[in-house]
Amino acid sequence: MPRVPRARGAVVGALVLAGLLAACTAAPAPSATPTATPSASLTPTGDPAFTVGTLLPTSGAAAYLAPPMAAGAALAVADINAAGGVNGAPVVLAAADSGDASTGTAEASYAALVAKKADVVIGPASSALAQRLLAPAQKAGVPLVSPAAGYPQLDGQQDFFRTIPAFGHEGAALGAYLPTKGAKKVVLVATEEALGASIAGPLGTALAAHGGSLAATVRVPLSGADVTATVAAAKAAAPDAVVLVTPDNGDLTKALISGLSGAGLGGGRLWLTGQNLADYSQALPAGLLTGVNGILEGADADAALQARLKGVTADLGSFQYAPEAYDAVILAALAAQSARANSGSAVDRGLVAASAGGIKCGSWAECVEALRTTSDVDYDGLSGTLNLDATGGPTSGSYGIYAYSGDNTFARTATIRA
Repeated sequence: MPRVPRARGAVVGALVLAGLLAACTAAPAPSATPTATPSASLTPTGDPAFTVGTLLPTSGAAAYLAPPMAAGAALAVADINAAGGVNGAPVVLAAADSGDASTGTAEASYAALVAKKADVVIGPASSALAQRLLAPAQKAGVPLVSPAAGYPQLDGQQDFFRTIPAFGHEGAALGAYLPTKGAKKVVLVATEEALGASIAGPLGTALAAHGGSLAATVRVPLSGADVTATVAAAKAAAPDAVVLVTPDNGDLTKALISGLSGAGLGGGRLWLTGQNLADYSQALPAGLLTGVNGILEGADADAALQARLKGVTADLGSFQYAPEAYDAVILAALAAQSARANSGSAVDRGLVAASAGGIKCGSWAECVEALRTTSDVDYDGLSGTLNLDATGGPTSGSYGIYAYSGDNTFARTATIRA
């Protein structure tokens, strides 16, 4: 069920109610059978134009993530405007830098987007920054829709949505996939914090449903970890595969990769996850990760989409999270179009509903056509079937399967959905 709507203000609420009452009292057009009230019959309210803000890391350590997401958002705005815009006016796109968690850039940039009358903010990519921006978003009534922030602590937060599943769903994806590759007996090595806890249940449940088992879960303290004891506990279970869940690619992760590899649990038996899948070419001895696997959330961009994205940013070298950024913009715009209101409260109220339960549509143009006869559409976009639930995130998602080569860098080898 959708979350309880949060009103942005009494004035907007009164205007929306007035529009609804006007639609209810208007004389119906003659028809042989009852039809839904077209959303276009309602009088638009809120800002004159629907404004989409993007809050992505154009500076700092995560700056490499911004270009594909920015291109995805810009492409969505272009597609919307080519089909007539939102509520009869072109969408306005405003970009701002989120920086990284070591600065206060995100808060300042979010405030600047609110001052520019943004009705929704696409981003941030960082879960840590998303947590910091929850309070400002709730105060301003301008929701965040992240294409990449996966922390489980963000589930169900007011004025926050995402177009990728929460991190724990990687467990469900791996639990369904590993048995198909002959890895039925699995050990989870996970740090003692929310990320590690969130993956264990879905992994065990999915393994059991697909003929496998979670043979052991080895908990690792974030500080003072005994790597030797951890490796010994994992090896004692004689697993077909080891899934490593750590919050980054720091010293603890590197020590665990080295220890597990030295104990014969590396290569094709070792699986890295979304937070520690990284380039280790400069951090670990060459060849140490040869054959190691990884999983990372995010849909693949086919050749046609890559070409369209390069039409926005010619030198684009990565397409990670571009489909999810595109879909975030479309969902927010559909919420505003359905409500005939360019406002943050319209986005907050209608974004989940636009992703599930109505008339199926696969593009902005298709969905707008459907909205001529109904106010309830179900958008499935570039990232696949979305179906956001009460937590504000999708119930399923696309995942890339990756493999490491001898230089300790990784490449996508397959895409799965779970």
